[in-house]
Amino acid sequence: MFRRRFSAGPRLPTQAIKLTQSDSSTIPRLELRDIRKVYPAVVANDGVNLTAYPGDIHAIVGENGAGKSTLMKIVYGVTKPDAGEIRWEGERVRINRPADARKIGIGMVFQHFSLFETLTVAQNIALGMEGPYRPDELSERIESVSEHYGLPLDPRRLVHSLSVGERQRVEIVRCLLQEPKLLIMDEPTSVLTPQAVTKLFDTLRRLAGEGCSILYISHKLEEIQELCGVATVMRRGKVTGVVDPKKEGAAGLARMMIGRELPAYEHGEPVSVREERLVLDRLSMTSDDPFGTDLKDISFTVYGGEIVGIAGISGNGQQELLKAISGEAPLPASRASAVRIDGKPAAHFDADTRRDLGLTFVPEERLGRGVVPPMSLDENALLTTYRKGMVRYGLIDRLRVREFAEQCVQDFDVRCAGTHAAAKSLSGGNLQKFIVGREMNQKPEVLVVSQPTWGVDVGAASAIRQALIDLRNERAAVLVVSEELDELFEICDRIVVIAQGRISPARKPSETDMEEIGLWMSGMFPESETVKVSTSGTSHVA
Repeated sequence: MFRRRFSAGPRLPTQAIKLTQSDSSTIPRLELRDIRKVYPAVVANDGVNLTAYPGDIHAIVGENGAGKSTLMKIVYGVTKPDAGEIRWEGERVRINRPADARKIGIGMVFQHFSLFETLTVAQNIALGMEGPYRPDELSERIESVSEHYGLPLDPRRLVHSLSVGERQRVEIVRCLLQEPKLLIMDEPTSVLTPQAVTKLFDTLRRLAGEGCSILYISHKLEEIQELCGVATVMRRGKVTGVVDPKKEGAAGLARMMIGRELPAYEHGEPVSVREERLVLDRLSMTSDDPFGTDLKDISFTVYGGEIVGIAGISGNGQQELLKAISGEAPLPASRASAVRIDGKPAAHFDADTRRDLGLTFVPEERLGRGVVPPMSLDENALLTTYRKGMVRYGLIDRLRVREFAEQCVQDFDVRCAGTHAAAKSLSGGNLQKFIVGREMNQKPEVLVVSQPTWGVDVGAASAIRQALIDLRNERAAVLVVSEELDELFEICDRIVVIAQGRISPARKPSETDMEEIGLWMSGMFPESETVKVSTSGTSHVA
């Protein structure tokens, strides 16, 4: 039985506030001294030192695999260091498990979600709270806190029905409910809208002003400059510098992170002869999730040799649209023409058959949908490439599988112990690079990719975006679903918006701006332009 009652609104522990008001400038909230963590194939942390004071918003930045997440897991008690010490408010402590961390006031929002999909939002949050609580009061508290921080949640919804962005909200709200004295945030804005990011930043500044220390991991250097007062830069397990990000600038931070200048994009104009590769023709679909979004008469065309971007606030039909395109949610044969791949009606085909037609797909959820976590990179490569000569006469050609996986690792600079390593052993960004490489190296006719640079560092993000442009230059059709408006404006030839299951008119980046696209994301776009008919009779967005 849940019995504990809640206060009227979000607050911080009195102890944290008192510390801020006294001698916070001399007593660090957290000190890490010579932290070392070694895995069989890599030194994750090599003598790392870090100091965070009450009221700090302290950035931890570095390439994928630099050791940032490992360091934060050590602070939160998920991982034990091999050497070094942790000091909390001046006293040496041992944090052997997350419960120990929460007890002294440390909360963490993970990059990879730790949620039970068959439970509701409220049930998941209750599992991480020091109970007991009344279910109705917990639900009211979740609604109150989530609305207060601009991260609205329905506590009754089952987690499996939530989009990635909505699951991120659950993690953040669960952490805020614990009223932490030190808040660790690992890529918290990866799948949030610009409006939600602004609201989150306001919240973090308020928390810091009340004495909460915040350790903030992000690959978005503009966010670091805007939000953080100090940044610890890591590369290959070591600290390369502690700087003021506002003074250092994004270019300087990038150089410290990756050891070189970021390459410039080579985009160019789309090809002049356009072939219809992916066509959605009056696609309508009722979501099988009672909390999902129905698709309403969606029509657009992606031509060979162009990149089309889909912007939108998480939960407005992106999941349903991707399932309809990828084959996870096939339609009846009578509506087969609602999705066409290279001119062939495909809406009634399953995902495997659509891949036979030349479509490859990068889902937004890496673990579970992009890869099978316990399986090796070799085995995960085979899952979507076996039709490319990897299986002969019913037997797996393991040499070819390994060569393909090794090529993905090499082409996309995946930091791992080798292709025999389990997918779950990779950092989030490196796993993303492997999945993108696996799908792109199949040289598809149509590539559909959701959140292509979610959780990857600036160098890797630049490389992935250039690879998408290169694939487009090889006359492939590329459809990118992303909540990163900067990303869409950088690489896309046309941008559309999905809102409440409807699609907007298309715009070239040069013909619009983020203000207009942001307005359209609320559903305020002109209906009359949405569908036009090509000379071949195909309905598409102009």
